[in-house]
Amino acid sequence: MHMKRTHRCGELTTQNALSRVDLVGWIHAKRDHGGLLFIDLRDRTGLIQLVINPQQFANLVNLHTESVIEVQGEVVLRSAETVNEHLPTGQVEVSVEWIRIHNASDVLPFSLDESRAENVSEEMRLTYRYLDLRRPSNYQRLLRRHKIAAAARNYLNSNDFLEVELPVLFKTTPEGAREFLVPSRINPQQFYALAQSPQQYKQMLMVAGVERYYSIARCFRDEDLRADRQPEFTQIDLEMSFVEADDILNLVEGMLQRIWEDVLQQDLQLPLKRMPFREAMDRFGSDKPDTRFAIEIQDVTGIFSRSAFKVFADVIMAGGVIKAINGKGLADLTQGELKSLEDSAKAMGAKGLAFIRVEESGWKSPVSKFFSEEEKAELAKTLTMEPGDVIFFAAEKWDRACTILGRIRTDCANLLQRRGRMSIDGNRFDLLWIVDFPLLTYDGEAGHYVATHHPFTAPVPDDINLLDGNPHTVRGQHYDLVMNGVELGGGSIRIHNCDLQRRIFHDILQIPEEVVEDRFGYMLRAFRFGAPPHGGIALGLDRLAAMLSGTTSIRDVIAFPKTQRGQDLMCQSPSPASQKQLRELHIEFK
Repeated sequence: MHMKRTHRCGELTTQNALSRVDLVGWIHAKRDHGGLLFIDLRDRTGLIQLVINPQQFANLVNLHTESVIEVQGEVVLRSAETVNEHLPTGQVEVSVEWIRIHNASDVLPFSLDESRAENVSEEMRLTYRYLDLRRPSNYQRLLRRHKIAAAARNYLNSNDFLEVELPVLFKTTPEGAREFLVPSRINPQQFYALAQSPQQYKQMLMVAGVERYYSIARCFRDEDLRADRQPEFTQIDLEMSFVEADDILNLVEGMLQRIWEDVLQQDLQLPLKRMPFREAMDRFGSDKPDTRFAIEIQDVTGIFSRSAFKVFADVIMAGGVIKAINGKGLADLTQGELKSLEDSAKAMGAKGLAFIRVEESGWKSPVSKFFSEEEKAELAKTLTMEPGDVIFFAAEKWDRACTILGRIRTDCANLLQRRGRMSIDGNRFDLLWIVDFPLLTYDGEAGHYVATHHPFTAPVPDDINLLDGNPHTVRGQHYDLVMNGVELGGGSIRIHNCDLQRRIFHDILQIPEEVVEDRFGYMLRAFRFGAPPHGGIALGLDRLAAMLSGTTSIRDVIAFPKTQRGQDLMCQSPSPASQKQLRELHIEFK
């Protein structure tokens, strides 16, 4: 077997003319011109055209595409009329003198032509994923993901971080997302859980004095799947000791700048904008706002503070708010579109969706007849209402009013794009930090507060004295990185004091003592042995790679993803365990 390979297919240029080359690759396409056979040979660098005498190499004539061959020959310049300007190697071709067939391919189950990819079902593509990955576009996505991870590693290495591999077999902590359980054969009736994140382990590294840790960490959650979720996913995970939130945000911004330079060859302007949680909700109705379009929510509670409209008046009297949003240019909504918007609002907890169509002849609305002339004038001024606009209202408690109109805001943007009245640049990346989150959220069903993010987030020092009397006003030292309406990652300064952490567990979150000891006892003990102040963040590598590759699904940037049912169609997993395996694990099914 020869396989010398002196060159790669996509790297040949006019400078290689008259050189003898050895090439190995896949037959991408064949064209039989009678006296000559033309083959496009492909490796991961690209294509080169081979010119072959079919009489000399008759065994190639019936060879299928995607067969693997090796050739030797001379690089020659193409004639002016045969130059392919659309191909990087289009000015040269290889006159073949020797060929070896390493593996003849069967007829493919589907075409690998990029232009026909959308005609192949995802089920078929995932069943033959090793073929689907041969498409240049899929290879480029894997390459981009690799470059993102490499840029992050290089940056963190240059900033004195230590890459540490952490266990994926952890203990079960059922109060979080659903876990994958792994039975222990040598510890009958006991289970590991696949780690949902390295959170507690990396905090223990800080107690251990590592000071600066990172890993490209595998994480596992048994969640219902969609385009941006997989049962196993990857994070760029880091933790630092002796830092404040600004230190972590500044470091991550530097890492992102390196990624933008190395992967996109673009300059990322720093510092990134920082927006308080309250402002994000007030203006955009989301703690991960897409700031690429200018539609914003307005608070109009003051306009209706003495309103005769009973629905609004009752909400304000009960401590709620009146918020509104202007869908500029959408007064031509169809009844079907309006019904869809109302359904969106109801899905977010609204009882209905009050609206005003602004037409040349006046306002068309089931509610505006209850407004005074003064209220109408103030509303028109505040919302810059013009003919062709449609106004939507939410009259609810503050958080619900924000989230309802946040959903309507996104729906309006989609409708405007469909009508060609708004264009959102897919190559534009709007990055910002959301900060000053509430530490706690009240769970009415459970009857107590729960951690907004996780129970290890440290409260803002100035707010600690509010934990007992006004826990809902306590801010957490948490920060989320958002890009184009997607949360890329989040982190926080952690609690490093045993007494404060125990107080959060017991008094605020009302976790029973025995549960605290079972789940977190080792952590509380560790904090009594000189735990340093520390904090960190985890960024979703899959999501970042998908967005920088221009795709909406993280499955496109994962080599062997699972389906929405959590199945690997190529390997046909999950699959049943044998009775012998189950007996060894002391598991019995009736």
